[in-house]
Amino acid sequence: MEDIAPPADKTTVFEEITETKWCERCKKMVSSISEKALPGSDIGLNAVIEMAYLWVMCALSLPKIQALFIDFKTLRLSTAGISRIMIRLSGILQPVYEEILNDVKQGAKIWADETGWRVKGKLWWLWIFANERSAYYWPDRTRGGPVVERLLGEVFFGILIVDAWHAYTKIVCARQTCMAHIFRKIRAFINAFPQYRSIMTFYLKLRQTIRDGEKLQAARDGLSERAFQRQLKALEQRLDDLLNWKNPNDTLKQVIKKVHRQKKHILTFITHEGVPHHNNYGEYIIKKGVVKRKMSGGSMSAEGVSAYACIQSIAVTCQLRGISFHRFLKASLVCYIRTGRPMLLAEYESSLQQLAIAA
Repeated sequence: MEDIAPPADKTTVFEEITETKWCERCKKMVSSISEKALPGSDIGLNAVIEMAYLWVMCALSLPKIQALFIDFKTLRLSTAGISRIMIRLSGILQPVYEEILNDVKQGAKIWADETGWRVKGKLWWLWIFANERSAYYWPDRTRGGPVVERLLGEVFFGILIVDAWHAYTKIVCARQTCMAHIFRKIRAFINAFPQYRSIMTFYLKLRQTIRDGEKLQAARDGLSERAFQRQLKALEQRLDDLLNWKNPNDTLKQVIKKVHRQKKHILTFITHEGVPHHNNYGEYIIKKGVVKRKMSGGSMSAEGVSAYACIQSIAVTCQLRGISFHRFLKASLVCYIRTGRPMLLAEYESSLQQLAIAA
């Protein structure tokens, strides 16, 4: 049998004695510091880290975190107190948050998506921008192109994998439209108008074109550049012929119109190694925000949602890199107590590599 210790009858209280002495070198009074809590806080680091873990990784609301700490930790905190702790924690971790955004922008591929959020009942938007090793969450009042331009810049030299939302057109880059979104929209037409078999035929031909594109992408290394370009042009011609459907009915015209808007970005993935034709990865990253919204109903302040975006970015990035979130957070906060700045992810990864080499 395996078990854990039962809930404690009371919390552990530490008394830290701070000594202040004159430093001959610095020519000023210097005080000792404790690494068991943030400066000026009477809540220890372990409690703060567990709150952050429950808040972002377990998607618990503040009242549920409060109840859990009271029932199992015998630590009494108000929801306002937990909120202040999380906001302060995000303020300390801003350099790590910026490090994640810079890493995302340096990647060859970026997946992006957005979902609704509530701040005091008002509609906001939670954006995500991610590559294979980093995920950046950003809350904003708007869902427009200026958000993308402000975070990623005017030009991105990699490829942006997104749905068909027009905000992503504000940035100059190669772009792949999520074909899963387009296929879902066409299937909705098929279900609504089953009497029109031409819509099903259009759907099947478009899907086969994408599948043949996947095969060509996978076979590119074994083809000469001339053979690859010839087959690519054949696929592009098939797509053109499909969009130039002869005598479509009014419903099929609507379907073709929606697909035609994304024509330039449907087959982009073929010429980029490792790029999918869908945005499933972006939806996986943003789903964590969707679950959090459903569990907590949103945020009560702009500071609260900004704190959530920062800490969630760090938690998911740690997960993508195979790093323990709570161990990194502990190391980063101890570094902040010692030096006045948090440990960055790159520094933590470097320390892990050094330990592995030493072992």
